[in-house]
Amino acid sequence: MNRRTFIALAAALPAVAASRSFAQSLAGGDVPKERIAGLLDAARRLDGLETAIVTRNGDLLAERAFGDNALAGSTNIKSASKSIVSALVGIAIDKGLLKGVDQPIETVLRSDFPADPDPRLSKITIGHLLSMRSGLDRMSGPNYGRWVASRNWVRTALAADFIDEPGGGMLYSTASSHLLSVILTKVSGKPTLALARDWLGPLEGFRIGAWDRDPQGYYLGGNQMAMTPRSLHAFGELYRRGGLTGDGTRLISEAWIRESWVQRTNSVFNGDGYGYAWFLKDMAGERVNYAWGYGGQMLYIVPGIDLTVTMTSNEAAPSARTGYRDELHALVTDMIEAIKA
Repeated sequence: MNRRTFIALAAALPAVAASRSFAQSLAGGDVPKERIAGLLDAARRLDGLETAIVTRNGDLLAERAFGDNALAGSTNIKSASKSIVSALVGIAIDKGLLKGVDQPIETVLRSDFPADPDPRLSKITIGHLLSMRSGLDRMSGPNYGRWVASRNWVRTALAADFIDEPGGGMLYSTASSHLLSVILTKVSGKPTLALARDWLGPLEGFRIGAWDRDPQGYYLGGNQMAMTPRSLHAFGELYRRGGLTGDGTRLISEAWIRESWVQRTNSVFNGDGYGYAWFLKDMAGERVNYAWGYGGQMLYIVPGIDLTVTMTSNEAAPSARTGYRDELHALVTDMIEAIKA
């Protein structure tokens, strides 16, 4: 369904929902829940959409589970998990386990370098991995299957050819996030899943279920992570609140969240900005920070209007080349416009 069709469907919502203005909603001490609910009702026509949760300033506007799916059911959030790995890196820096984004990965991964390493390996930093600018040939897309079939994912990634200089353009690679997972394990002495459960455990509603590991036992940073839509939404709310839990406990520094949402490069997929494992886009006059996983596993945070939107989709269907991801963007754009009307 294209954007024009979607807007037409949204326009056909019941008159009582469409006619209620934002000013009237504010006067009643409410937000336009009916309009957001109506948009989600129309969105059930989007092929692949499984769940959606929309909150503003922590208050639920609407939520839906389509077909046989459930908001408390486990789903593979795919590359949306890269944003969670980024959060763990930020916490590790705050705890002093890592020196900062300019720390060379050689300080932790030198033993996994090739016997005769390219000198540019020594120039790759934590920040380069976070922003997908290592310069190494990417281990996503056509190379992903070969990479995960290798005996040692870390050494295979570090032995890849350089396609660009470290700090150059985006080379989106799950291997970059996986190297961060390995670095976290090495500097802490704990598996990445244990770190996530420890450091993010105080966040109500957050839980990581199953998570794939590589042949050496390191958790796959950036893919194959099971989580419920509610759990992913709880993580989004943590970022919307600037790193605080609902009861005010600080888990992530506000400075790290700000740095994560600073544009470092542009996405090779759609031209959107990219920070530290977050995509950045302007929608309806608002800056939107979003996590994106294959198939349409989406987490949107709109700080200017305190909006958080989570959507999960069929994990087996592509979302970029089919235009489906753009339809999800259009849906969020319509939500922002409905709130700001």
